[in-house]
Amino acid sequence: MDIIRIILALLLPPVGVFLQVGFGAPFWINVLLTLLGYIPGMIHALYVIVKYKDRYPA
Repeated sequence: MDIIRIILALLLPPVGVFLQVGFGAPFWINVLLTLLGYIPGMIHALYVIVKYKDRYPA
């Protein structure tokens, strides 16, 4: 499932974050970063997917 999240984080960063943490604060931060610039949103999405890997197993 992590591979799918990473691919989605590269294509649509908020979707990858949503699949990892739901509608939490990281999701809304990622939406804001993606609106400000695609690259910051993508970097943040990858960070969230790696950081919260053990907290939110799917």
